[in-house]
Amino acid sequence: MGSAAAHADEIVEPRLRIAEGGAAGSQVALTLDACSGKTDARILDALVQNRIPATIFITGRWTRHNAGALAVMKAHPDLFELENHGLNHVPAIEGLPTMYGIKTAGTPDAIRAEVQGGVDSMWSAAGVKPHWYRDATARYSLGAVGLIEKMGYKVAGYSLNGDEGASLLAASVEKRIAAAKDGDVILSHINQPTHSAGAGVVKGILALKARGVRFVRLEDVQTSQTLDPVHMPKPLKTAAAVRMSSGS
Repeated sequence: MGSAAAHADEIVEPRLRIAEGGAAGSQVALTLDACSGKTDARILDALVQNRIPATIFITGRWTRHNAGALAVMKAHPDLFELENHGLNHVPAIEGLPTMYGIKTAGTPDAIRAEVQGGVDSMWSAAGVKPHWYRDATARYSLGAVGLIEKMGYKVAGYSLNGDEGASLLAASVEKRIAAAKDGDVILSHINQPTHSAGAGVVKGILALKARGVRFVRLEDVQTSQTLDPVHMPKPLKTAAAVRMSSGS
């Protein structure tokens, strides 16, 4: 992605991995997005009861309505690392109007405001300063990645999508997460308590625990990341655009 031919609005999907466990055995990083809405107590309770560390990416929208869950996370600093998911859950993308149906930031100024707004909301609600940033959709324009890094934050990708935005049924989520390999960074969601996916998240992580896999937070381990290009379909030209391009 460092090629001179790369464009600032090229879309990338960061692929993040952690250091493998080596002689100590397999390890994975569980990352959970709290986008908006409520909190899935099935997941939060299971993490606390089983002493499973996780990195939670929270938005300003989520913090405004989940003081109780945030207090639980703050009460267990040995388990929960809180990181920035933005102020309003906006994709850090220029050059495209939407991603997965979500309106993108569109401009560098809007991206900067979304990132900084998340930072400010985290400090106000939890007294925490983040080190990592993950946007909505976990896709970025290449220029946005550079901007976020210049602001002093690491962009958080993933290597295993556990629940496809909490859209999958429990059995599928359990199977995906239980199959995690040494060094994987798992992405799932903790803000959809009415979805079947949450039950699968719990079963999947307990299956890993039973297998002897260790859970680590992003702040506690070395990481490596690549920016995988996303090949987006070209927008169809309107009849007027076709006439203009042909000189008609």
